[in-house]
Amino acid sequence: MIAHRSADRLAGLGTTIFAEMSALALRTSSINLGQGFPDVDGPGEIIEAAVHALRSGRNQYAPGWGVPELRLAITEHQRRFYGIALDPELEVLVTTGATEAIAAALLALVNPGDEVIALEPYYDSYVACIALAGGVRVPVTLRAPDFRLNLDELSAAITSRTRALLINTPHNPTGSVLADDELRGIAELACEHDLVVITDEVYEHLTFDGIQHRPLCTYDGMRDRTLTISSAGKTFSFTGWKIGWATGPAPLVTAVMRAKQFMTYTSGAPLQPAIAEALALNDAYYEKFRAGMQSKRDRLCAGLESVGLTVFVPGGTYFVTTDIRPLGFDNGYDFCRQLPDRCGVVAIPHEVFYDDKQAGRPLVRWAFCKQDQVLDAAIDRLRNLHVSPPGAGH
Repeated sequence: MIAHRSADRLAGLGTTIFAEMSALALRTSSINLGQGFPDVDGPGEIIEAAVHALRSGRNQYAPGWGVPELRLAITEHQRRFYGIALDPELEVLVTTGATEAIAAALLALVNPGDEVIALEPYYDSYVACIALAGGVRVPVTLRAPDFRLNLDELSAAITSRTRALLINTPHNPTGSVLADDELRGIAELACEHDLVVITDEVYEHLTFDGIQHRPLCTYDGMRDRTLTISSAGKTFSFTGWKIGWATGPAPLVTAVMRAKQFMTYTSGAPLQPAIAEALALNDAYYEKFRAGMQSKRDRLCAGLESVGLTVFVPGGTYFVTTDIRPLGFDNGYDFCRQLPDRCGVVAIPHEVFYDDKQAGRPLVRWAFCKQDQVLDAAIDRLRNLHVSPPGAGH
């Protein structure tokens, strides 16, 4: 008899919630406000740049570190927006999306038994990647209604076994953007305890209401201990292209490359030069993009509030979080499983992003990176919840 048993490190890692809910959306022909991808493509000129690359013979393996023009464009992007100086040859690595960068970083920097502190609720790949690296996940919880970081709790979570901090800002799923005092506190603790910090900044250009994103690596003492990760998917609405990057001091980036070279090695050869052109788009593109998403945020928040949900307005990202208890529900997972059949809308339960299940149980995440008419149609469908049988969804 063949023993069909997976490795212990995969224990508890089932199908990602995004695959589950997107499959449910297809089965029920529901409006998908669950998975965070836009329903329109990004700039046409960037698509044409990819077409040109395809037709110009750039279809074989790209260099493992990424094509030179993209590494240079990433370097210029960091200088242009944040005043960060990088060596494109040694301090910039192109990856297959930010998810691979995070996975490779954890595999490269975390030994079995090392503790990795992450902000809870966390994007689900963090749980898997820490487990695959043999690390021990230590959550520090951002709690409703404001989802701010408690620096005393962060300090208390650090032990002699702590190897790294995994910081996500703007934060998915809460939409919280870490403030200056929070980032400064993280920097002080990282320096005090000599920790490596991995920062996931994929929503760096999606901050609202005048809030400005500031990379953690720009704080005192952080330049040589921070690995900064971002990607093109969210900023340019090409999530399927999976072009990401990691930047930082050469020893950290080189370590990530050592792991990454045995994963994909390279990918997206004709898409990389196109993203190089995208990063060089003028300020008007970035400003229009941010303003358009803020308008969508406001539209969905108003709609969800009109349905009767408690809405926590996000400072950034694609997502808005709600408390479902005003509608008579108290279990977000059950609520989201029933929602497609009951009214034809898909959302994501926060509970799957938490170790502290009670903190996440009544919360649900909705994506607003959709066309206005889609958001409006989803709200119209949600109004049907008012005629649901009493007690359903509890």
